[in-house]
Amino acid sequence: MTLVSPSLYTQSYSQALPGASLSESEYPQLKRERHNVSPTETKENIKREIQVEVPAEEVTRETEALIQKYQKLARLPGFRRGHVPASIIRQRFGEEIKSDVVESLVPRYFRQEAQKLGLTPVSQPRVTDLHIQQGDPLRFKASFEVLPTIRVEGYKELRAEKPEIAITDQEVEEALKSLQEQHATFTAVEGRPLADGDFAQVSLDGQPRDAEGQPVHMDEIMVEIGGKNTMPEFTENLRGASAGEERSFNVKYPEDSQDKRLAGKNFTYTVKIHSIKQKNLPELNDAFAKELGEFANLEEVKKRIREGLEAERKHAAEHAAKDKLVEELVKRNEFEVPEAMVERQIDLRLERGLRALAAQGMKPEDMKKMDFTRLRAAQREQAVQEVKSSLLLEKVADEEKIEVSDEELNQEIESLAKQSKQTTEAIRARLTRDGALDRIRTRIRNEKTLNFLYYQSA
Repeated sequence: MTLVSPSLYTQSYSQALPGASLSESEYPQLKRERHNVSPTETKENIKREIQVEVPAEEVTRETEALIQKYQKLARLPGFRRGHVPASIIRQRFGEEIKSDVVESLVPRYFRQEAQKLGLTPVSQPRVTDLHIQQGDPLRFKASFEVLPTIRVEGYKELRAEKPEIAITDQEVEEALKSLQEQHATFTAVEGRPLADGDFAQVSLDGQPRDAEGQPVHMDEIMVEIGGKNTMPEFTENLRGASAGEERSFNVKYPEDSQDKRLAGKNFTYTVKIHSIKQKNLPELNDAFAKELGEFANLEEVKKRIREGLEAERKHAAEHAAKDKLVEELVKRNEFEVPEAMVERQIDLRLERGLRALAAQGMKPEDMKKMDFTRLRAAQREQAVQEVKSSLLLEKVADEEKIEVSDEELNQEIESLAKQSKQTTEAIRARLTRDGALDRIRTRIRNEKTLNFLYYQSA
């Protein structure tokens, strides 16, 4: 589960012409300083509308400053640069100057009003009723979302399932066999065709039989004849072939194929068999154990396997239990969530999905053909749950005074540096530049809070 927080919402203000609706403008957690404003609370307690008035003298001051700037930069026929009269600047660039005044003053005074009223916007404000005329105050209305009032209840009564972890001897033996498979060697087979149990070393070209698929090409891959993970069409058409032969055949992939690029597709494959090989498994004995590393005998290997399986299963059980705790916490605390935060979480989920598809080889032009309206709708329910979970965990953290130390943050940065093979200084500089340090601190805090809920539920 990826959790979010209002600290994700760092935003910017975009230009608007007088009278325009600034629905595309964005604001961060804003501060303020102003007067003459009245917030209107709508039926939902997360929506606000404020009226803002910028004093006429401030509008005049900003306008005059911009006119001087235009005078320095403007190049007009008949005038030397820097010597264009202010009246000409007003006449020629009047609308542009108005737009610049709006861009400069609207976000500043919006921040002031929001701070004065103790409001923290978490959405893009929609600016309407914008009035700007020479000699008059600048007036506008701004509608936006704020965080809901959350009174978290019942979290101390949450109870997590903590099942007993038991690893059977059979599971250890299966893991040992898997390790044995990983250390298999292959020897060439000559003088006979492919048979079940053999491995064909091949290169292949696959052409889609419909317009949607993309061609497939692979060199020097191993195909197990009759293998449980081998498509039946490959086994049936390659069985009996000899090294040097080339065979063509059709393959229909099932709709639930693990490779989403191939799911439901029809392909015609041309496969060239380069060689036939047999797999040889090492004997499971103390000599094999010593080849694996710091093991004196096979029993030590089995012990390490058992410990690894126990740790893996314990982690999975703990993760599942924590998910259920958060799910129950959300059920016990109903509140409305800002639409902007839900939309942002949908964005994050889709970004992760698209990165995964790109890693699997999907091309950008194919991604553009996807139905994003449908995809966004499918992500919505889970995104709402994740936003609620994050806000509740932050509230529990406030109640329990759970904080993140600088040392914990530094450890996370060092871990990221090792993963990316960069220096900690470079990672810290990038995170600071991107405004990501607060997001990392929030994530660590939520994880600590989730651990608190899990262990206090024992």
